[in-house]
Amino acid sequence: MTKSDAARPTSATARRLAAVVGAAVLAGTAAVCAPGVAYSAPRSTTASTSVSTTASATGFGDCPALPDGVDPARWRCEVHTAAPRLTMGAVTVDLAPITMTHAEGPLPDGSNGQVWGAMHSTPTAVPGGLTGTPAGDHAPALGMAIQPEYGGRSDFYTGTFSLRFRLVGPLLPHGCTIGASAPVDFRLKRSGPSKWVSQDPPVIEFSAYDDTFTAPAAEHCGPLTPSLNRRLGLPAAGHNLMSYDASYTFKTYDQLS
Repeated sequence: MTKSDAARPTSATARRLAAVVGAAVLAGTAAVCAPGVAYSAPRSTTASTSVSTTASATGFGDCPALPDGVDPARWRCEVHTAAPRLTMGAVTVDLAPITMTHAEGPLPDGSNGQVWGAMHSTPTAVPGGLTGTPAGDHAPALGMAIQPEYGGRSDFYTGTFSLRFRLVGPLLPHGCTIGASAPVDFRLKRSGPSKWVSQDPPVIEFSAYDDTFTAPAAEHCGPLTPSLNRRLGLPAAGHNLMSYDASYTFKTYDQLS
């Protein structure tokens, strides 16, 4: 859900909801968000196939400009699409697919180089919304969605990148974000070997996870910030998990039109 997806409450209704939602958040948390998360295996082949199809159909319009002095034939633009399952604090959600584009290849001195391109994502509804109860799913004003955004750091040679998570809902201000001051840093570990799905175009699948990252508190969420963090179980130093079914395709820069 985004702010534009649902009718916004009137100002009087919004004030009444804001006055009571903090208490509802606290009441709902204990009922539906018990702590403790176990590692889960990568999701089904069906999910992976869906991601691969998305990756192979993705264009190369976000490919970044190359550094000066490099050989375009030895640099490739990679378009990476993933369907992550995220447990962060007290909430678990299957995120909508995200797409990231970057370029990589050898620099003139022989070292590995990378250039960031772009990231695209859409919001995913958080089960239970602001309250963590059925009311949060059925009352539009109490709804909440989460949207990953690029956090400014990435190294695709090592599987590390950072994300921020914007929280969206009728009662939340635009800047309400998990990791606003310092993004969430992920260091992915492979769950198994990569698999070539197609040679032409090239499509490679893989699964990975990170169960060691630290989840910071949500910030800039207005008067709901303290109760929202209690509802989400944030900050959370442990029991967090990102499981990551993904695929990527690529072209070398001499093949790009």
